[in-house]
Amino acid sequence: MATNLKGGCLCGSVTYEADAEPQIVGHCHCVDCRKTSGTGHGTHVGLAESTLRVEGELKFYDHPADSGHVVSRGFCANCGSAILSRNSAMTGMAFLRASSLDDPNSVTPQMIVYASRAPSWDKMDPALPSFAEMPEGGPAAAMANH
Repeated sequence: MATNLKGGCLCGSVTYEADAEPQIVGHCHCVDCRKTSGTGHGTHVGLAESTLRVEGELKFYDHPADSGHVVSRGFCANCGSAILSRNSAMTGMAFLRASSLDDPNSVTPQMIVYASRAPSWDKMDPALPSFAEMPEGGPAAAMANH
């Protein structure tokens, strides 16, 4: 049975719903995620974009990742809340910001990437698989091999 994920922005102008099991849920400590989250990491919920329905206006900012692939980050055009991102290397996938979920306990993080870039004050669950950088083949490949 699919998980029903709902969320949106701070001002309520953007809402979303997805009827899908997340393919991956992970914490990322890369510089871009730290800067766009306003804290020590971003937590992302990866799912098939075809399962996602978004209402309201998202504004996108494109920026190359360390890999050279372009990450397109979508945020509310009104209040600036981070909602989702897309990676040019992972077509057909959307990565919801877990912070935008109505019920953040509806997902459970499975891994940590770019752990080598984590600030000392941003402590993670030591039981989670942790990767110093982005694993070869991306997060889904890392979890399949873990």
